[in-house]
Amino acid sequence: MPLVNTKKMFEDAYKGKYAVGAFNVDILTQCQAALEAAEECNSPIILSFSAGSREFFHPGNIKEILEIAAKDIHIPWAIHLDHGASFEICKSCIDEGFTSVMIDASSYDFEDNVRITKSVVDYAHKHGVTVEGELGPCSKRDDPRFKKFTDPEMVKEFVERTGVDSLAVSMGTKHGLAKFEEGEEPELQFDLIAEVEKMLPGFPLVLHGSSSIPDEYLHIFNDNGGELKGTKGVPEELLKRVARTAVCKINIGTDFRVAFVGGLRMSLNEKKDKFEPRNFLVPARQLSKQLVKEKLLNVFQSANKIAKM
Repeated sequence: MPLVNTKKMFEDAYKGKYAVGAFNVDILTQCQAALEAAEECNSPIILSFSAGSREFFHPGNIKEILEIAAKDIHIPWAIHLDHGASFEICKSCIDEGFTSVMIDASSYDFEDNVRITKSVVDYAHKHGVTVEGELGPCSKRDDPRFKKFTDPEMVKEFVERTGVDSLAVSMGTKHGLAKFEEGEEPELQFDLIAEVEKMLPGFPLVLHGSSSIPDEYLHIFNDNGGELKGTKGVPEELLKRVARTAVCKINIGTDFRVAFVGGLRMSLNEKKDKFEPRNFLVPARQLSKQLVKEKLLNVFQSANKIAKM
């Protein structure tokens, strides 16, 4: 199946009560791992580039490189810009062939966020590209809860005024190794998600900062010279629940990278007489591919959701 934007992906996910996984990539080997895992699971998938990983990978012809790498891939897949900080970077990615972009203007006030996001939406939609926005803790109501989480009423106004295709919201997760404070019980704001769903039926939400940091992969990383400490991920049981809500896209960065680099560290330790890069990259690809398959099968529940071609 050809490279696609996320519109039908999310429509199908919403109706089917599952989530599409977006995996943050830095190099081609990671892209291969994610695509192969999705193909074997018969699941849609999104390859997600930050501004830094795009610059490192090869800006200008990422689409062409990935289409060659994906020539035997039959599931729908998308190339996505994660946390684009300006209209200019979003435009560059759209012009390069990205099929989805995120404009993150959540650090601005509400009106500026609306204005910047709408400018990206207007340009992207002319080129058949879908747009994800972000709305952090924000409210016109005097409610202390919305100093930490996103107000569903603001979501409705934001979506209607920008025309954005999906929206990242603040519902309990965050980026980094520690998703929750020490002593804090992990939880997601399912009631707020349900409120958004009532106000905007059919509209897809996005959950960022959703890595679980499984012990299996953390141990491989640390047992082979790594020093990742103070980790506290999102329990997979919570992610399974959220995948059955209006959340149609779940972002995974830390887990995927920890698995990949853990496999790399392990192979470097085990193969001290080797020097060909493939001896180390193949185990890294295999371990990160295993993690992706586990997410698609057991957490996002997106496996076997694609009609056979």
